[in-house]
Amino acid sequence: MSDAWSIALSRHAGRAEPLPAATPGDGAETEAGSLRSAGPKREVTWGLVSTIKAPAHKVLDFAAWHLEMGAHRLFLYLDDPEDPVFEVLKAHPRIRPTLCDRRHWKRLGRRPEKHQPRQTMNATQAYAKADVDWLAHIDVDEFLIAPRPMAEVLSALPDTCHAARVRPVEALAPGADTPPGTTRFKACALDRGTRLAQSAEVYPEFGQWLNGGFLSHVAGKIFARPGLLGAEFRIHNLKTAEGDNPGQQELSEVELAHFHAPHLEAWLAAYRFRLEQGSYRAELKPARARDKGGLSMHELFTLIEAEEGETGLRRFFAEVGQDSPDLRGKLAAHGLLRELSLPLDSLREKHFPGAVPDHDAAGPA
Repeated sequence: MSDAWSIALSRHAGRAEPLPAATPGDGAETEAGSLRSAGPKREVTWGLVSTIKAPAHKVLDFAAWHLEMGAHRLFLYLDDPEDPVFEVLKAHPRIRPTLCDRRHWKRLGRRPEKHQPRQTMNATQAYAKADVDWLAHIDVDEFLIAPRPMAEVLSALPDTCHAARVRPVEALAPGADTPPGTTRFKACALDRGTRLAQSAEVYPEFGQWLNGGFLSHVAGKIFARPGLLGAEFRIHNLKTAEGDNPGQQELSEVELAHFHAPHLEAWLAAYRFRLEQGSYRAELKPARARDKGGLSMHELFTLIEAEEGETGLRRFFAEVGQDSPDLRGKLAAHGLLRELSLPLDSLREKHFPGAVPDHDAAGPA
């Protein structure tokens, strides 16, 4: 077992706890051996669907990680109809890539202008044709983290469950004392009242307007059991004739490592698009009710920019998005600190050898 897999996500005091060391013959044949141990006799199959527009090494990192975890099928919809990574993906037997070109959108009826409905339409198509027992709808910057094989986790769900939710942990940008190769994450409480109270406590200047201190979603993502006619697989929910997310269960032992803002420069580069069309867009509601002083993310960032410009945005990010001893201490006190090392370079080379030259993969996250 590689050193990168010797760290588990702790759910206790916010400390990273070492996994038991692998020994020869214990079934740890891969770098992710702890996730690929013996499962049930009839192993449940699972896969992912994602609509992606990202650099090639990011697409392949995402694919390689989940292939290593045991995904049976990856349905990857490339939003750029001329994305050259298509040929690399197409060559892999467990990946079904789709170029979202004119022909693709004609089959689906139309090409929505906004990316969110494009994601829904693609995921719904994959759900209808999926050759797996479970299908998750996640983004290219999200990585499933599980202490045992996903097949085992999913096989424990009752037959009445058609939707299983995975909650996110959000990556913190490296700080001055962050060890190389390590990413720290913040989690948040499932209970809304607790989450809002902890947000205000952990992030004293800006937390009162945030949902758990998160810059992105706290809702998590869904594993759906294919088979319900007419179902619509949205970004956070499965819409069906039987209602939303029928028989929903929480996958409490699995987390979704979300690299929404892996470092300040990446956050600033994506900021304007997110403010206008993405996760900070104007139509989204505030975490706290307006009659209790709540502001939406769009309103908060607009005020910060109006008063301080980019300097204010940088100050916001330093409190909310960057690893520091002070923030780690507060998160750990609430059991909300996670730590993980992801061997993405080695896994990408293992599953897609030579596909991305080293100089192309070495750019900013």
